[in-house]
Amino acid sequence: MAAGGFCKLPNGSVVVALTLPRPGPGAGGSRVRVLVHAVNRARALTRLRNLGLRAVYLRGNAEPPTPDEVTAVLHHPDGLIWRTAPARDGAELWHPIRALLRRGAVA
Repeated sequence: MAAGGFCKLPNGSVVVALTLPRPGPGAGGSRVRVLVHAVNRARALTRLRNLGLRAVYLRGNAEPPTPDEVTAVLHHPDGLIWRTAPARDGAELWHPIRALLRRGAVA
């Protein structure tokens, strides 16, 4: 089950944050925090599903994105980023989603 949440921005768009199991074989029990910027929540989840993360659902708003996470995703050109969860003292930078999917396919 994915934990996550969303926040609505002043311009009407949303940032959705989800904590998911790391995709791919050999991932173990590791988890990743994925952030998506989109026009609405449904469109954000569709973006993830189109990338192959089929069983992604947002139930509730238990873990909305922090202000730092919102800033990170808004400044990324794709509006779709990830890093391991939980974040280790901010030591890890955000990665484009392509890096996660590539690692999952290779592992």
